[in-house]
Amino acid sequence: MVERSVLIKSFLEPSSVALLVQTASKFKSRISLVIEEKTANAKSIMGIISLNMQEGQSLNIVAEGEDADEAVLVLERFFMP
Repeated sequence: MVERSVLIKSFLEPSSVALLVQTASKFKSRISLVIEEKTANAKSIMGIISLNMQEGQSLNIVAEGEDADEAVLVLERFFMP
């Protein structure tokens, strides 16, 4: 299992959320996004929307599987300025 914590620098537009889901779906690993007590499947647009991500929040990207390292690194870029 690979886990990385990132700070949400800016609001993700709906098109960015869709691209995040498309990107996560390319990986074989199970990928979750975690904010406080809420966890969402990174391959589910409704799941990500339900997290109600806000600027300044801490987000954990958790991946488990054969390509987990790469998945976390790639998804982390969505939250960088």
